[in-house]
Amino acid sequence: MSLKHFFFIKLRIVKYKWLSDCHKVIGQARLFHPLLVKGKGCITFGENVQFGVIASPNFYSHYAYMEARTENSQIIIGDNVTLNNGFSAEARDKITIKSKVLIGVNCSIMDHDGHSLAIDQRIEGEPNSAPVLIEENVFIGDNVTILKGVTIGKNAVIGNSAVVTKNIPANVVAAGNPAKVIREI
Repeated sequence: MSLKHFFFIKLRIVKYKWLSDCHKVIGQARLFHPLLVKGKGCITFGENVQFGVIASPNFYSHYAYMEARTENSQIIIGDNVTLNNGFSAEARDKITIKSKVLIGVNCSIMDHDGHSLAIDQRIEGEPNSAPVLIEENVFIGDNVTILKGVTIGKNAVIGNSAVVTKNIPANVVAAGNPAKVIREI
């Protein structure tokens, strides 16, 4: 291992493992990029889950973030999933990413609103949440945001910088803000 690899990659990975406080982690991901896992819920990794891609933007400056916020929150990642640099997933309910999914740089998945949307309850109220499901063999481009209650169908492709607010069917390409189907595969 080179000194550059040790100081700029390995030490950062160890640092974020040390900062992580989620104690219900099942399975183990391959880390080429730092991963911070937080929360009281459960995070499950299938076989051959990879975080980070060396030859991609933000490799040396960012980290991946996963939070299963409440005791009942779940994040489940299937087999053979690659999550590029700067990925984040925040669950109050459940986020499921099935097998053979590729996710680009700076993608974010949230199954909740972050804060209550009611004017008088934004600080202390409970945000609305709904499960997110990403089916098998989905390809998600860079800078994509996936919001609560969304299912992305098998084999779908989500274009760069899309904001996915509604379900996307199987075997299509979707892009835009909000994401819309632009063609079938």
